[in-house]
Amino acid sequence: MDGQAPVGAQARPGGTGDIGTPKRTKDIVAKYGFSFKKSLGQNFLIDGNILSRIVDAAELSSDSGALEIGPGIGALTQRLAEKAGKVTAIEIDQRLIPILGDLMADKPHVGIVHGDVLKLDLAKLFEERFEGCSGVSVVANLPYYVTTPILMKLLEEKLPLKHIVVMIQKEVAERMAAKPGGKEYGSLSVAVQYYCEPKLVCTVPHTVFIPQPNVDSAVIKLSVREKPAVEVEDEAHFFRVVQASFAQRRKTLMNNLTAFVGKERREELTAMLNRIGIDPSRRGETLSLEEFALLSKSMLAEGWRG
Repeated sequence: MDGQAPVGAQARPGGTGDIGTPKRTKDIVAKYGFSFKKSLGQNFLIDGNILSRIVDAAELSSDSGALEIGPGIGALTQRLAEKAGKVTAIEIDQRLIPILGDLMADKPHVGIVHGDVLKLDLAKLFEERFEGCSGVSVVANLPYYVTTPILMKLLEEKLPLKHIVVMIQKEVAERMAAKPGGKEYGSLSVAVQYYCEPKLVCTVPHTVFIPQPNVDSAVIKLSVREKPAVEVEDEAHFFRVVQASFAQRRKTLMNNLTAFVGKERREELTAMLNRIGIDPSRRGETLSLEEFALLSKSMLAEGWRG
């Protein structure tokens, strides 16, 4: 685990060949008798160009670290090992641990952890696994069904992250990067952009996976901000206000927030919104992060905590 990746390594030692190809993936699956579990969202990427774009977006170097979530049989892990000084891959499926152990046996700087990322103490893991790294990035092909919980855990725990580069469902990636005023913009957009600067890297057709998912994917790069995009007094309250503002998308901000503060304070709410220059008839999807911060601050001043 403490070894260093050779700088500029091109070959894949041990003669294993590139894991991220259709033939190699099928050979590994057959050799180990592995069967895919739909409940775990297991779809293995078999396109070398996409793998390269994911790794390049992470801006890794021989003195940086990479945390991978859900490595599968290690197609992305193998690429990360060529660029990063330390790699740790967290895999929830016990059946994959010995397979990864075999395929990564010649890479002493790669560590495999069996566990559920949503239950692990990630701060402790960072201390133990990435000591001495100049920076750490999360790089992963995330299962669709846990994308948002995993990303919010990474961001809310304020881990020392540089970038998060993940392949996720295309529609979710578009929501994360959406700007105010569009139909994709919502509470997830605000939450991600509060912590990060998002950038869509590329779209990924469903045909480059084994087995093929039902929808297309996208790679998104989230560059973690040194400090949040806007200053708020109470983060938990800020996000409650954001959630309340999007509670029912067809309703006005006024109607959604009335449910938050109580009908008996509707007139006070109208007066407050007018006072801070936010039209009560607007909808939540038209508000910028700065406006949400102002709204949250003003509601706190009124004692409306929800």
